[in-house]
Amino acid sequence: MTTNIIEAPNGAVAVIHSDTPVITDTQSALDLAATLFYEHDCQSIVINKEAIIEDFFKLSTGVAGEITQKLVNFRFRLAIIGDFSGYTSKPLHDYIYECNKGHHLYFAGSEEAAVAKLGGLD
Repeated sequence: MTTNIIEAPNGAVAVIHSDTPVITDTQSALDLAATLFYEHDCQSIVINKEAIIEDFFKLSTGVAGEITQKLVNFRFRLAIIGDFSGYTSKPLHDYIYECNKGHHLYFAGSEEAAVAKLGGLD
């Protein structure tokens, strides 16, 4: 896992890349968020989709809802980067569409777009 901190108008944005899941459940998401907050005063996280357990993208598991709710409760913002076109679930595509209209969870095609959104550069 690599972590880069980018200073932006809306505060620091942590950009995380990993080939294996870093977020595997609600507790691992909270642990990551707490570490970023205490070490870098950062409440915005950009992470590649490979670093999140695949069950997150199966809405019926409830993993996405649990993780999102906990991060929102602690005022964290999350952007997930990757290609989501391979998912055929209409509920997932609807979820992505609705999240992208909000303020806490985004799905982006590129790191630049995610950092711009969370960092206030757009």
